[in-house]
Amino acid sequence: MKKFPLRFAAQRPAKPRGSGDFNMDDRLLRITAMACVIGGLSTLAAVVLLDLIRFFTNLFFFQTLSLAEHSPATHSLGAYVIALPVIGGLIIGVMARWGSDKIRGHGIPEAIEAILFGKSQMSPKVAVLKPLSSGIVIGSGGPFGAEGPIIMTGGAIGSLLAQHFHLSAAERKALLVAGATAGMTAVFGTPVAAVLLAVELLLFELRPRSLLPVAMACAVAGFLRPLVLEPGPLFPMQTAAPETLTLLSCALAGLACGALAAGLSSALYKVEDLFGKLPIHWMWWPAIGGVVVGIGGWLQPRALGVGYDVIGDLLHNRLALGVVCAVLAVKAIIWVVALGSGTSGGVLAPLLMMGAGLGVVLGHVLPGPDAALWPLVCMAATLSGTLRAPLTATVFALGLTGDMNALLPLLTASAVGYGFTVLTMRRSIMTEKIARRGRHIYQEHGVDPLEREFVGAVMSQPVQTVEASAPIYAVLASHFGADQMHRAYPVQQQGVLLGMVDRALLLAHADTMGDQPIADLFQGAPPQVALASETCRKVATRLARHGLERLPVVADAGSLHIVGMISRSDLIKPNLAHFHEDEQREQVRALPWKASRT
Repeated sequence: MKKFPLRFAAQRPAKPRGSGDFNMDDRLLRITAMACVIGGLSTLAAVVLLDLIRFFTNLFFFQTLSLAEHSPATHSLGAYVIALPVIGGLIIGVMARWGSDKIRGHGIPEAIEAILFGKSQMSPKVAVLKPLSSGIVIGSGGPFGAEGPIIMTGGAIGSLLAQHFHLSAAERKALLVAGATAGMTAVFGTPVAAVLLAVELLLFELRPRSLLPVAMACAVAGFLRPLVLEPGPLFPMQTAAPETLTLLSCALAGLACGALAAGLSSALYKVEDLFGKLPIHWMWWPAIGGVVVGIGGWLQPRALGVGYDVIGDLLHNRLALGVVCAVLAVKAIIWVVALGSGTSGGVLAPLLMMGAGLGVVLGHVLPGPDAALWPLVCMAATLSGTLRAPLTATVFALGLTGDMNALLPLLTASAVGYGFTVLTMRRSIMTEKIARRGRHIYQEHGVDPLEREFVGAVMSQPVQTVEASAPIYAVLASHFGADQMHRAYPVQQQGVLLGMVDRALLLAHADTMGDQPIADLFQGAPPQVALASETCRKVATRLARHGLERLPVVADAGSLHIVGMISRSDLIKPNLAHFHEDEQREQVRALPWKASRT
């Protein structure tokens, strides 16, 4: 019998590092270092974006070339102000059609789509055109914030840098999100909230390979922000310590904010549907939406632009109730119409303004130790319900104000607002647009059942093997005849695995090698194996990668001693346990009064 040397090392699975809490390697340090650089670049991008907004605000409303901070509400154009958003919309339509249609919208859904369906690859056009288009839209009176554009721009910076290196899609995702959240940190000065935004909306995982780069990028942006922008909270304030009865008021406020968030989200996509029915190209839609924005701005100038000054006035109760109601109504209408028209701008600042406005209104009826608490609470709860990100909303409001007394009220109202929209809406403002393109976003995150189980716990035993000395014809008759029990069998020689054999392999060589030992079919070809200490997820990936249905399980990569078999059907077992945890209801202990009856 002809013997062939056994060469197994090339295909052996890597020696496990032990059952640790995380799956890590040294590349994490390199990715984190790159994220720190991206954090600095995104901070500069945030400065550029804010300067563009100031520049175009001065150009459109005051006809001056300046980067000074001016509110569009102080203009003296009269009814001519109606034309400004229309002009801005025309420019954006041209940029989107002949530049990149990725600049349309508020940025976060586009970032999510690039992460989940585009392998985190974004184009240079987006990095340039998104901040420019947003500066033009907001500068011409668009009722948007700078956060959506900077998330898209920072994400594009991270993606572009990552594309110049040999990185996986998961590593590009970490750098894209690092750039996006670092930009948000630079604009608002809320690094922790930015990290939570990544966890709740962008990463779709909670792993060191993504969390560490994102956290470091946000930290870098947070340290650099005082050097290029004003330090400290954007809206500093301090409310009184909450009372116990404030809990009920916070819950009621959360319900009202959840209803507002659901109403705004539904109205937005109804308006988008109406624009979709227009018999004209979508490039004209922003100009049509600009007419509504212009009229609203003419009637209520404080509804135009980013509105940070208005948010500050609402949080400190500096506006009369009638003015607040007017600003809230006009802002909601022009924001929904403008965003539904497909123009470019962010959603966080408008949501903050509308939520704070609702809080001022509710502050006249809700009891509490401090009337200033309700604009802050409703601001966060509206954001939570709309984005479906309660932790982000809570910490974001804390970072914007520095008001630690408001922590419990913020958490309560944000949780209730979140729960309201989860129970009443199938999708959020962030996922509806993507769903309309035929792509489903599942926002529940949990530990993969296959990551929790090891191969040794689910593999099949005992193993029926084939001796290497057996002739091919004999094996074909004994193992693949009428009494065949398995689709494939491991072949071993002196206790060492040679490989797997199935009916197709034997039939392919039966005519020419029928009398030869089955060992001749394995001329040094290294077998694919699994280790009992590997996770089911790792082995499932190996099966998918090589197009296999089963693998022999060996005690270790050195001896190749067979201890079991694992197949695709075995990998269903962890999912069954997960199903029982989620769906199987049982009463472990009887209630005292029921126990006494039995």
